Amino acid sequence: MPELPEVETVRRGLERWCLDRIIEKVELFHPRATNPRSMAPITEIAGATIKKLSRRGKFLWFEIDRPFTLVAHLGMSGQFRIQPIHAVDERHLRARFLLGDSELRFVDQRTFGWLAVDEFAAGIPTLVRSIAPDLFDPQFDRAAVIKKFRSKGSEVKRVLLDQGVMSGVGNIYADEALWLSRIHPQSAASSLAPRKIGQLINAAERVMSQALLEGGTSFDSLYTNINGESGYFAQSLQAYGRENEACSRCHIQIRRIVFGGRSSHFCPKCQRL
Repeated sequence: MPELPEVETVRRGLERWCLDRIIEKVELFHPRATNPRSMAPITEIAGATIKKLSRRGKFLWFEIDRPFTLVAHLGMSGQFRIQPIHAVDERHLRARFLLGDSELRFVDQRTFGWLAVDEFAAGIPTLVRSIAPDLFDPQFDRAAVIKKFRSKGSEVKRVLLDQGVMSGVGNIYADEALWLSRIHPQSAASSLAPRKIGQLINAAERVMSQALLEGGTSFDSLYTNINGESGYFAQSLQAYGRENEACSRCHIQIRRIVFGGRSSHFCPKCQRL
């Protein structure tokens, strides 16, 4: 599933391309492309001008010259693609927006992604209200996040993935941040000192900042930027997906365990429980 670096890469690409463009026409090709909580059909945004692209965690939204917004979540395989008018339709095309001399297309093979027309509450779409600020959000409160971590008795990786504590981190960057900060994924969050949680937050920021520079992480064609290009941070991964490979710090084999329905990759020497 695309995580913060991938969604931010898409947001930046969209912002460069579609600011101040008028959405002349909207076509919907699959009913599951619309979130059931959408306050109106997505075709209602036809005629609006795009003024800003915003993001929180893994959600992004188009701010338009209307009292509502278009929210998007990429799910597992959602993509926004810029195409010339009359270009051949993608196999899994779910929605199309005509913007002058080009089209913005929402393509989603697995149909877990969605679009929704939504209203704002305190400057945030209502569909995103339960999502905590991410590390790159001006509203991110480091001290409050550390306090939340210490109040949780569950495994630290579960807390790291909790979008109500700190958004944007998914399985890939959780494993990488835990490896970088030398914390075992099954350590109880409440057992960690504030300083150690601070190191984990720093590690998550460092890992995701580097992933942003490299266009995100792509393992297949299901994640690409708006031009159809893959990110190459997969070449920099230290833990995730490297089961039985040597840890770059101590040369012990990386292990994979499963808990909470997710795989976790870690070094048994560097990340002791």
